[in-house]
Amino acid sequence: MILFIIILLQCLSSFTTAQQPYVGLSNTDCSVIDNSTSVFGYSCNGLNRTCLTYAIFRSTPRFSTVSSISSLFSVNASLLSSLNNAATTTFPTDQQIIIPITCSCSRSYSQSNLTYTIRQGDSYFAIANDTLQGLSTCQALERQNNASSQSLFPGMRILVPIRCACPTAKQVDEDGVKYLVSYTVVFGDSVDVISQRFGVETSKTLEANQMSFDDAEIFPFTTVLVPLQNPPSDLNSMTPPPPPPPPPPPPSVSPPPSGKKQTRTWVYVLVGILGGALVLSLIGAVMFCLIKNKSRKKEKPEYIDSFTAKKSSISYQESNIDPLDGLSGMVVDTLKVYKFHELQSATSDFTSSSSLGGSGYIGNINGDGAMIKKMEGNASEEINLLSKLNHFNIIRLSGFCLHEGDWYLVYEHASNGSLSDWIYAKKSLLSLTQRLQIALDIATGLNYLHNFADPPYVHRDLTSGSIFLDFEFRGKIGNLGLARSTERDGDYVLTKHVEGTRGYLAPEYMEHGLVSTKLDVYAFGVVVLEIVTGKEASELKKEIDEGKDLEAFLVSGSFLPEGLVGFVVRLVMDCLKRYHLNRPSMDEIVLSLSKILTASKSWESSY
Repeated sequence: MILFIIILLQCLSSFTTAQQPYVGLSNTDCSVIDNSTSVFGYSCNGLNRTCLTYAIFRSTPRFSTVSSISSLFSVNASLLSSLNNAATTTFPTDQQIIIPITCSCSRSYSQSNLTYTIRQGDSYFAIANDTLQGLSTCQALERQNNASSQSLFPGMRILVPIRCACPTAKQVDEDGVKYLVSYTVVFGDSVDVISQRFGVETSKTLEANQMSFDDAEIFPFTTVLVPLQNPPSDLNSMTPPPPPPPPPPPPSVSPPPSGKKQTRTWVYVLVGILGGALVLSLIGAVMFCLIKNKSRKKEKPEYIDSFTAKKSSISYQESNIDPLDGLSGMVVDTLKVYKFHELQSATSDFTSSSSLGGSGYIGNINGDGAMIKKMEGNASEEINLLSKLNHFNIIRLSGFCLHEGDWYLVYEHASNGSLSDWIYAKKSLLSLTQRLQIALDIATGLNYLHNFADPPYVHRDLTSGSIFLDFEFRGKIGNLGLARSTERDGDYVLTKHVEGTRGYLAPEYMEHGLVSTKLDVYAFGVVVLEIVTGKEASELKKEIDEGKDLEAFLVSGSFLPEGLVGFVVRLVMDCLKRYHLNRPSMDEIVLSLSKILTASKSWESSY
């Protein structure tokens, strides 16, 4: 009997702890570091560790256009415009904007990471509560960036964790919840008003935020999770549903018959019914839990080896074509499936004038530029990976097409092409600050892959040709076809299949097939050398192997002023150390490059 109760309590406890705590006023005091009120973020307790969800943001004079808001949240402008039925590119002030985000587990917290550039007068408190309207907290910002608010300076780039959560098993199974929308509270809001606006029962919203009818007070600049079965639609055209009709009056009860015997009989009957119901409930609950656990074990994804990316068991429901079976359900929600004739039209039927070389093409789809890559074989792993990544410095996949066995992947348009086009043939056109900013962009993107993607990924083929530049010459990492998941906390993987581009491959990978994040760190060091010297990796490797003094080499053959050479030499030499454990991590590199870039700007402004 005791074992029976223990099993029952353990099973039921997974449901009772399923909700997320409301942050309350804790976000107004940056010294509060107790996460019992979720100031660091919502707990990673969803049925899935990654999910598509939405956040609600209100337009302001600073962020009033599709372009500015999509840039702030690193989302596709066309998708943002479509979701919000935008008739023009400008939103009126205080309009509720639906922001699509990919929510992932980062350590023990659910969040969506953005990159933000510090402006004059910014602080963590101002960024969290003014700029982002409560979609982050000062505590989460400080913890994420491991730096105090006093150390912020204009031009510095920080990571911003957006508050989000994935539905729990209980919410999915019992209520059919597919989305937990992060709603930003404003003055005059209440849980009841918010619930009516989204057409949700107030009790469900309270439950999702660990609140009750007796304790339902909410405050501006905080987030409330709204459980939805369908994606939110245009909130600004919604009118709250009418209040439910009053409950019918209770039926009249005839007076009970007199007599102790009859009363005692009814008591016995009632006790018997309640006792039987209780026993049946207990048995049913235990059986439900055991069946649920068993089914979850069966659904656990299998790995071909420890170096193979996870594949979802969910197939693309709208197609009977076998190759699409490898795509996860999230892909259907987030990516557009193009018709082949659309891509033919976009590229003038894949003529040489639209070719980028190899299997890449430039195109124009509905007025927006796009890069289109033709791939043979199964591209589902790369599509699944890219659909889960959401970062400014990672090239974004917007859609795909499958035609006669070939895949066509449609990416965001990087109008300035690849980095290799600029650091060799057009090296004089990039300033020193632009070069260092691109290096920082690459480091920031790799840091996201290594430390914030879930599971973490190793790129494995980082080269100057896999970095793309947008119209502002900001770097974006592409060509993730060889990227594979690996484990956190220093775990390594061995592979017999060494792939990649020679000149960028680390010694331990070429000699022993050892794969870790340090593989990307080595390649990054080579790319930085290319950036600051304008020379190709093969030429640089030859000079390094010949034992040339790197500092003297950079002084005479780079774009760096003498005062910055020492800093860059130290960084590059650390990245290129032969023993992989002696190389720095990407978060350390990001911090070092931020300081070097700041010094570079000061140097350029003095001339």
